[in-house]
Amino acid sequence: MSTLELETVELKVEDRVAWLTLNRPEALNAWTRQFGAEMIAALDRVAEDSEIRAIVITGAGRGFSSGADLKASGNPIGEDGRPDVGQPLREVYNPLILRVRTIDKPVIAAVNGAAVGIGCSLALACDMIIAAESAYFLLAFVNIGLSLDGGASLFLPQLVGPARAFEVAYGGERLPAEKALDWGLVNQVVPGEELLEVAGGLARRFAAGPPGSYAGIKRAINNAAYKELEAQLELETVEQVKRARSNDFVEGVMAFMQKRPAQFTGE
Repeated sequence: MSTLELETVELKVEDRVAWLTLNRPEALNAWTRQFGAEMIAALDRVAEDSEIRAIVITGAGRGFSSGADLKASGNPIGEDGRPDVGQPLREVYNPLILRVRTIDKPVIAAVNGAAVGIGCSLALACDMIIAAESAYFLLAFVNIGLSLDGGASLFLPQLVGPARAFEVAYGGERLPAEKALDWGLVNQVVPGEELLEVAGGLARRFAAGPPGSYAGIKRAINNAAYKELEAQLELETVEQVKRARSNDFVEGVMAFMQKRPAQFTGE
């Protein structure tokens, strides 16, 4: 497999398992357009290599991903002077979520800390989630006046049911790993020092199994549970664009930057 030039993602292959590490530890692996594009490139490379049978996605440093990087420069601006969240969602982030969900190899998320916002959505898009005891899941969109994205509005109800999905999305609070396990959001919780060993062992088990069986199982479950994912991602994008044009979003971001409670007005 030829070398990819990657800066925000690390790709290595061992024992027919591809390890994709989100590699912006200085920013808690926050998402940028470059990160999304490099993740897609890495997944495309893995998809075309028949020797790779399973994938593990994890984060460098002390967290899985803190979500979208609100401090990143180069974010597109719409005609109204507000951030154009629709463009990166449609061009990079939604395609990335779809790629994870539809690649015909088992994908395991090894969540080593915070999984926030669209970083949480990425973990939910994987086939299975192994979480460290210190990990937590947080859909913090509501805290800055936004809706859901990254497919979270479909993944959450499928995994935990609508009532708990509303609780997580409306609350904007951390869901600890043990509670996530109790709710059925994750498959296993392990001590942090055992996380990569456990995730790797599971991936190697899949790598030794029948790839055609796993691909067929994934297509069948996708058809049953996530058939409308592409349409749902577009619906999320439309709603997110509306919210990003609101004064509440501006206030939410300013409050986040200034580390103070937001004062939402409904405008």
